[in-house]
Amino acid sequence: MARPETLEQSTPLGISLNWPLVLMSLLFLVVAFLVLTPLGLMIFNSFQIARPGEPIIYGLDGWRKAFASPGIMGAMWNTFSLAITRQLIALVVGAFLAWLLARTDIPMKGTLEFFFWLSFFLPALPETMGWILLLDPKYGLLNQGLVGLGLFSQPPFNIYSFWGIIWAHLGGTISIKVMLLTPAFRNLDAALEESSRIAGASALGTFFRVVIPVMMPAILVTTILGLIRALEAFEIELVLGVPIGLHVYSTKIHELVSWEPPQFPPAMALSTLFLFVLLLMVALQRLYIGKKSYATITGRGFSIRPTSLGRWRYPAFALVLSIALMFTLVPITLLLMGTFMKLFGFFNIPAPWTLENWRQALKDPVLVRSLWNTVTVGLGAGIVGVLFYSLIAYVIVKTRFAAKGLLDFLSWLPWSIPGILLGVALLWTFLQTKIFIPIYGTVYLLIIAMVIKSMPFGAQLIKSVILQLGNDLEEASRICGGGWWYTYRRVIFPLLLPALITVALVGFISAARDISTVVLLGTGRSRTLSLLMLDFAAGAEFEKATVVAVLIVALVVVAALIARALGGQISLRG
Repeated sequence: MARPETLEQSTPLGISLNWPLVLMSLLFLVVAFLVLTPLGLMIFNSFQIARPGEPIIYGLDGWRKAFASPGIMGAMWNTFSLAITRQLIALVVGAFLAWLLARTDIPMKGTLEFFFWLSFFLPALPETMGWILLLDPKYGLLNQGLVGLGLFSQPPFNIYSFWGIIWAHLGGTISIKVMLLTPAFRNLDAALEESSRIAGASALGTFFRVVIPVMMPAILVTTILGLIRALEAFEIELVLGVPIGLHVYSTKIHELVSWEPPQFPPAMALSTLFLFVLLLMVALQRLYIGKKSYATITGRGFSIRPTSLGRWRYPAFALVLSIALMFTLVPITLLLMGTFMKLFGFFNIPAPWTLENWRQALKDPVLVRSLWNTVTVGLGAGIVGVLFYSLIAYVIVKTRFAAKGLLDFLSWLPWSIPGILLGVALLWTFLQTKIFIPIYGTVYLLIIAMVIKSMPFGAQLIKSVILQLGNDLEEASRICGGGWWYTYRRVIFPLLLPALITVALVGFISAARDISTVVLLGTGRSRTLSLLMLDFAAGAEFEKATVVAVLIVALVVVAALIARALGGQISLRG
């Protein structure tokens, strides 16, 4: 295999400069600044107890207030218990669904897999509003129906509860498990399953006694990554948990920053403590990956023959389809119904349906401005992101840059930072860095936040594509006299274009649906649709919130369909 190209050339400008090395060093410094500066300032300011603009005073008051804050230990317990519970449920269900999609002969596999892909991208808060319409203890359709049929004397379900929060999260959590595990199951040699069946084991027995043990490294890594992502949950807990006094650490941080005056030092201290826990989990995950072998494709041959389910083929198809539709079509349908209700959730009032919500929303200048901000942030994050990530991936894979290993680590680091922590860190960065103060409160700050947030997915996906490109392509360009930039622009970039389009669309989707990362950064003039929807939902103005939510879902679905058409099935990493 050819060695990576060394990007070395000299350009005389009075002195001899190695311009490729200069550019790669500059790229490294930019990535390090974007990732490490916010984290450094966050840790630093946990010990800085003066208000912004006042002379700096150091102390431990922030840490004392953080741990003395009422309910903080309960919030920590709620954070981990909610995350672990839904990860365990999603792991069992998701692994089974991934096996059915990858290793059996159920029909319409591609369509079913796309439903889970779509479920992952659906914004969490709009889905939650759909579930509220179904499971609210007072007016939920399902509760009213079960009580009306005489099956229960009291409404059996309550979305405003620990298990209600679990349920609201479950669709996206199961979907990401399916997306991550299905490709891994596809790479499993069918000879292992065939040997098990020859020995007399059933398909289900083979799944538990052969497939799961072989897949355990990938399953454990997926679980750790899923747990890290679960700890950043914010908007669902804000809407469903806060009204019943159930706080998690992200809502506590939001509460401290939102107080008047803002309690920045304890918020920074909580963020710093949680960051250390997350970085420890990331380190353990990377250590585990480094010590395990994931090879399931070997040189002796590879078989991917699907397992025949026999008479269970169509029942299995019905099961997978039911779960997929339950987490996509059901909440979206309910959400759409909510936009036409005079009073959200109340079906028994005279003439409950109206078009007035849409009329008011579409002529509201705030909504129009938020829609424009959302499109601007999405396009900005997508376009800037693909250019930025492709350069990072190229330097990591195709060069002998001395710091490329550290660059790779830095590109992963934002994945270990929950959105609320990143928002807090960026807030301090832009408040305390004078040259950035002019863009505070603008959409440019939100674009920067989303570019940082999506860096792990974008850089790693593009990196996986570059790894498949032979060095002979660049060598041929160099022989013909093309420099590094010419080779990258005319050879590498066109070959990367399908992956870049996918990354850009995923960046657009992430910007349209994200709340936790930008909730502390958005202002009145830079408010996106997701933040506007959160304002309405938190203020119990669900009629307005549902209209905004439907617009967000429409943007996400269209972008997801385009991404599927242009990029095909991709393996989602966050």
